[in-house]
Amino acid sequence: MTDNEATVAAVDWEAYERQFEGALKEVTSLDDLEKLRVEYLGRKSALAQALRDVRDRETGMRLNALRAKLQAGVDSCAGRLQAAALERELREEQLDVTLPGEHIPRGNYHLLTQIRREVEDIFLGLGYQVVDGDEVEDAWHLFDALNMGPAHVTRSPLHTLYLNGDIVLRTETSPSQIRVMEETKPPVYMVSLGRVYRRDTVDPTHFPIFHQVEGLAVDRGITLADLKGTLLHLARALFGEDREVRFATDFFPFTEPSMQASVSCFLCGGAGCRVCKESGWIEMGGSGVVDPNVLVNVGYDPEEVSGFAFGLGLERIAMLRHGVPDLRMFWENDLRFLRQF
Repeated sequence: MTDNEATVAAVDWEAYERQFEGALKEVTSLDDLEKLRVEYLGRKSALAQALRDVRDRETGMRLNALRAKLQAGVDSCAGRLQAAALERELREEQLDVTLPGEHIPRGNYHLLTQIRREVEDIFLGLGYQVVDGDEVEDAWHLFDALNMGPAHVTRSPLHTLYLNGDIVLRTETSPSQIRVMEETKPPVYMVSLGRVYRRDTVDPTHFPIFHQVEGLAVDRGITLADLKGTLLHLARALFGEDREVRFATDFFPFTEPSMQASVSCFLCGGAGCRVCKESGWIEMGGSGVVDPNVLVNVGYDPEEVSGFAFGLGLERIAMLRHGVPDLRMFWENDLRFLRQF
């Protein structure tokens, strides 16, 4: 017999069990029970040490049976103590269910999120696809494919946030239109909404981060009448059924002809007020017929298809509709402002 086997044989396991049962009867709390478990079943207990040293099958079976019996005693005692604690808690800590519950304030979407979803719903109703593009873009999709040459002011580091080489934070959501046209044959009807970034000095009407919605329609026979009808529908859905849309010539490198779209003032009805600067009209954003060079850049034949595009600022829509005087209020997280919407 080895020394380890002699050590195992020297322990009176029946007495070990009786001592455990006697100690178990004295346990009155879960803490005391845990101490007892560690003493009799823990890694340094006599039983655990003996199980490590056992070499014959019969002794191993006997000791494992003893360990299972002691563990069952611990589990049973734990169940009784937990039940007693719960009964005591229910008896001593009574709850008056007639008292009013704690009010949990209900949150709501940020005003810009509300405007964005409203615009998305308008265009989904027209059969447009809603595209959520990447905020980090390359110069080809942001500038070159949109007919903005190397000398265009938008490509200046004073205007655009460059990250690495020709990788930039997008200044508009138009790159999503290029990517969709590269992967899709005409017809294309889509809007792209999201954050854009520019090196703007913060003031009541400018912020380095803002949101845009840009739309694109490419199909056979698209004309300016389709553009006007689309923007008129959007303006009336956002600002009221009595709105009218007016176009004034402008220049954008990715559209030809290019136009600035304005909506009749929804506050004064065209009579002139502070919001429309006494003109009766409020600028919405740029628009126009897609330049043939843009169509060629994505592999479309400008002799076969034509299209229109437009871009609007979501912050501008929110400011006009709700009379928000300062763009910075959208970013200050002041609940006194946000709860109004």
